[in-house]
Amino acid sequence: MSEPRINERIRVPEVRLVGPGGEQVGVVRVEDALRLAQEADLDLVEVAPDARPPVAKLMDYGKFKYESAMKARDARRNQANTVLKEIRFRLKIDAHDYATKKGHVERFLTGGDKVKVMIMFRGREQSRPEMGMRLLQRLAEDVAELGSVESSPRLDGRNMTMVIGPHKKKAEAKSEQRRKREQEQAAKTAAAPAAAAEPAAPTAPAADAPADGAADAS
Repeated sequence: MSEPRINERIRVPEVRLVGPGGEQVGVVRVEDALRLAQEADLDLVEVAPDARPPVAKLMDYGKFKYESAMKARDARRNQANTVLKEIRFRLKIDAHDYATKKGHVERFLTGGDKVKVMIMFRGREQSRPEMGMRLLQRLAEDVAELGSVESSPRLDGRNMTMVIGPHKKKAEAKSEQRRKREQEQAAKTAAAPAAAAEPAAPTAPAADAPADGAADAS
């Protein structure tokens, strides 16, 4: 976008003036608007050039540009791409495998990624879709603190799929993980001097050896 016209670059007879707090001043001659801007140590910025008459606002244009740049930078940070991870379950899965795969799903959601969960039906299992539905619902309940179902379970040929989305955005998850790492590093750094300052444990004195020639008591 091209930059707006400011101050003496605004070459129209009059403008609809907006004050620095957003208040409507009204239609004034551009010379009067420039004088008000100088008196307030502000800039006259044309914010709606196509209006009739154009709309201009009193503002600190340098500060406005800086804040706009910061907002744009934050917006780019928040646009971290969310990845769709995929994990497959068997319909007849044992408790250990279920816990392992659930852990993977939790890790993906914690990292801000979506998870596509797929159940593959084999042979006669295709006649029992309700079992797949129950398994996916169980998983959704087990990870409800980290994510919610975005795409309900549905049959896709020999497979049943469901998509779970994270509660936290990718950028938020990364920021939280970074803060956690920094806190852990700070804790380690603080603990190191304390460990080094601990005095060494005193060594027990050796027992005195019996004098030479001493006779055993009878």
